Amino acid sequence: MGEAHLDWAKTPPMGWNSWDCFGVSVTEQDIKDNADYIAANLKQYGWEYVVVDLGWYAPDATVHNYKKYGLEQLIDEYGRLIPCPKKFPCSADGSGFKKLADYVHGLGLKFGIHIMRGMPFQAADQQCPVLGTDATCEQIAQPADRCFWYANNIGIKMTEPAGQSYYNSIFSLYAEWGVDFVKADDINSWDGDGQIYPYHTDEIEAVRKAIDSTGRPMVLSLSPGAALVCNANHLRKHANMWRISADFWDDWEALKRQFARCELWAPYIIEGAWPDPDMLPLGRIGIRGEVGVERKTNFLPNEQTTLMTLWSIFKAPLMFGGHLPGSDEDTLKLISNAEVLAVNQQGQCPKPLGRKGDLLAWSSDTSDGGKNVAIFNLGDLSASYTLFHKDFGLVGSAAVRDLWSQTDVGAFEGQYTFDVPAHGARLFKLSIA
Repeated sequence: MGEAHLDWAKTPPMGWNSWDCFGVSVTEQDIKDNADYIAANLKQYGWEYVVVDLGWYAPDATVHNYKKYGLEQLIDEYGRLIPCPKKFPCSADGSGFKKLADYVHGLGLKFGIHIMRGMPFQAADQQCPVLGTDATCEQIAQPADRCFWYANNIGIKMTEPAGQSYYNSIFSLYAEWGVDFVKADDINSWDGDGQIYPYHTDEIEAVRKAIDSTGRPMVLSLSPGAALVCNANHLRKHANMWRISADFWDDWEALKRQFARCELWAPYIIEGAWPDPDMLPLGRIGIRGEVGVERKTNFLPNEQTTLMTLWSIFKAPLMFGGHLPGSDEDTLKLISNAEVLAVNQQGQCPKPLGRKGDLLAWSSDTSDGGKNVAIFNLGDLSASYTLFHKDFGLVGSAAVRDLWSQTDVGAFEGQYTFDVPAHGARLFKLSIA
């Protein structure tokens, strides 16, 4: 396709996002604590992004009030959101996120932020000038095009040249801060309340142009979802990852629904552009978050393995949602298995291979001519599965390696039979023996 942005995420991005554990009340210390943990424990496995989600500009945002119109949001003279010094003391001198990004970069990691589509309503109300133009924010505001679940941002008239100028101005600011990753929200299609809400074509293209105008590579993630496959070409042309579902939380039934979405989107995966079934709600979540109370993930151990196996074989972006310093040993093992992560980062052509009752099979190609094979059991009882090598394009004897236990199972002629626990998954590498 030739788009330069595809080179910025040649493998699915791996990192941490603040939403599942801290919601709109995330602070500078929260970010530093998790960045420190990644640098000390996970960087060597490929985890690198540290992303500040919604609310970094809103001093008094809480889970109870942030969706209501009238929320205080801090802006500069050009109507651009700026970090709240109460939450992010590093920004008190007017340098925005520059110091926090420098801290993250100093750990050998990359820094990201969440933004809402459009402009804060304060920019229009205060008639802030659009940087580099004679227009004001009020003149390019589209108040009727308001986010359905966050009333404090409004759309932009992209028929006006100053609309692009506004987007250029905010991404110029992010480039000055040293931002490496932007999660743009309320811009992809949204499947909510039984309805499909708009896909904002003009503003997606404006964001792409704005990023490119800065000269700084910034990985672009589009939210929420579910994205529609009829937009696949447009999504790949403009973004590095895009949500294929609404917000995903630690619920077994929700996890089962992700299989159909991954199956739908698997044919559209290309290098640099990744369908995204959302974050990994694992470890300690809900500390000050959006859904539920503070807890260890509701996913049972087998379900956690299923989640990581599906995201890995599908080549989904891996954005961990829990508070990493609060992780237990089992959680750390789940996200630091180099052989499982290699399936996510190095596997090719992931595809589902059918279903037998509650058992589902997926595969992807390995660089040495073998196959990664994932078998899932969505049922409530343990089940036996026979893996026939011919079903995965292999002939004759194959060496089988169990990637979760990191052990060689042995060489098998034509087939291999094993058990899959209830709600669990097995992940193997098959090589020609």
